[in-house]
Parts: sequence; C-alpha cells; structure tokens
Amino acid sequence: MQMRAATAENEELFHELAFYTLALGDAEFRHQHAVDAYAAQRASEESKPIGLVFGLAGLYLHLERGYTGKQVQRAHMAMAQRRKAWPRIALVAERGAVTIKDVLAAELGAARNAAIEAWCKSVWVAWSERHGEIQELVHDVLGVE
Repeated sequence: MQMRAATAENEELFHELAFYTLALGDAEFRHQHAVDAYAAQRASEESKPIGLVFGLAGLYLHLERGYTGKQVQRAHMAMAQRRKAWPRIALVAERGAVTIKDVLAAELGAARNAAIEAWCKSVWVAWSERHGEIQELVHDVLGVE
C-alpha cells in the first residue's frame, strides 16, 4: 500500500514538473531530459525495458555527447524505428542523490533549469556500472560513438 502511495506521489510530482518544462517552450527542450532522468531513476523490475534503455540512452546522449532535448527526442524516434526489442538492463541499487523533489524545490527559471541538469547528472553517475552497455547499445543502433 505504501509503495503505491509513493508511486502516485512521484507521478504527481512528475506531472507538476512536466507542466513546467513543457510550458518553457525552450529550444533546448529540457522536458526530454526530465523525462529521461525520471525514467532511469524510477525504473523497477516491472518497468518495460524500453523505458529504462531510452532514459539511459537519453542521459548518455545529453551528458556525454552534448545533445539537446530535441536531438535526444529525434534519437529516440530513430531508435524506435530501427529496433523493436530492447534488453532488460540490470538495475542498480542507488539512482542518484538528486530527486524530482529537489528539482521542484528550486525556484522557477534558471535555478530550476540548473536543478534539472544536476538531476540528470546525478542519475547518470548513479548508473555508471551500466555506462558501457548503454554506450554500446546506442552505437549499435544509431552509429553514435
């Protein structure tokens, strides 16, 4: 019962953040980065493999390759066209010290945008054991090295 309440609370928080990021209308399209960080941080054994793979691939492309949110979104579309089945990525215990609550606690504007970036970095670093696997997968599907 408590797990469902926690999941519902996190979904509500994500909707609040999504309202903010989508309303920005920014060329960077930070919304995609928030979606990817949320997917990677909240993944569970019950999650569909595509959600975690795309979340981690998006974080990789953004943080390691400098992709904007729009570029990540296009990469996700290309990945979906080129492959239908995705591997189940082994979960890591810790998913990053920064959470969606921290992002929402930041003041609107530049501070919140910086918090989204810090969240992405925190989640990506937490998944460091899987970086090679994600990089290889992105290279195989998209040709990105």
